[in-house]
Amino acid sequence: MSNSTMSKSKVIQSGLRTVDMEVQAVLELKHRIDQTFVTACETLLQCKGRVVVTGMGKSGHIGNKIAATLASTGTPAFFVHPGEASHGDLGMITKNDVVLALSNSGNTAELVTLLPLIKRLGIPLVSMTGDENSALAQAACANLDISVSSEACPLNLAPTTSTTVTLVMGDALAITLLESRGFTAEDFAFSHPGGALGRKLLLRVSDIMHKDQEVPRVEPETPLQNALLEMTEKGFGMTTVIDKKGKLVGVFTDGDLRRVIDSNIDLRNASIKDVMSSNPKTINQDILAAEALNIMEQSSITAVIIENQHQHPIGVVHMHDILRAGVI
Repeated sequence: MSNSTMSKSKVIQSGLRTVDMEVQAVLELKHRIDQTFVTACETLLQCKGRVVVTGMGKSGHIGNKIAATLASTGTPAFFVHPGEASHGDLGMITKNDVVLALSNSGNTAELVTLLPLIKRLGIPLVSMTGDENSALAQAACANLDISVSSEACPLNLAPTTSTTVTLVMGDALAITLLESRGFTAEDFAFSHPGGALGRKLLLRVSDIMHKDQEVPRVEPETPLQNALLEMTEKGFGMTTVIDKKGKLVGVFTDGDLRRVIDSNIDLRNASIKDVMSSNPKTINQDILAAEALNIMEQSSITAVIIENQHQHPIGVVHMHDILRAGVI
């Protein structure tokens, strides 16, 4: 093995050459999005079970990614190693499934060995190969052409351009199926509940709001000093003001307190009705937490009241609650 090093210009030249070769190979795929691609999509769309993706070596690595992309975009899928399939894992495949097989040569022994078994099961086979005359392509109901003129590897040996093209073709399949199914952002979130996107699209105010005895409540005749004690005890920097029937009639916040102090109102004799703000900002418990955060930011408030259809304050959510939930 040579220990020689390349000059800076040679390094840049090599990197650009690789990028240019792979970009060109991907552009050539545009001419292969044709009726065969339509047949492949229809076959996968009609699958009543799962798409079983399989491939050997580097094609297997790409197959793993394609299976993951399909599964997260509304097409149930999983990857099966072709070598393991011949030693028991074929039992994971049912008659309701579709096999998506990846092989640049189309004659990978481990995949060709599976063809009689796939045929016996009577399940459709979609292939991605670089040779339309290969055993795999000939056995498929739709063969997607992933051939490349050469690999980016200067030895034309290491799978580089061919794996990139295969991955792009897999993405084209996944996104076309996503659109065909009418897959939505909320559907995507259900597949990604642990991520920030999932929380942003799924987490509702009702999931994180403080309710019952945690909600600060005082009546209009309550002395201001007592209202301040309620605010301190509940820790939201505000208190709701309710009438005898529990209906929300106002709110008093830390900001209101500062204004009261500036106006020289007698704090010892004032009642909350004299200093509260009427028509407070309220939200519904079913809105998304991300939307509640947006409302608070636009209204320059740090906590918002959740009100039911009877105008009763049933909860409070603080900006910190939403941030702790990881919505952003």
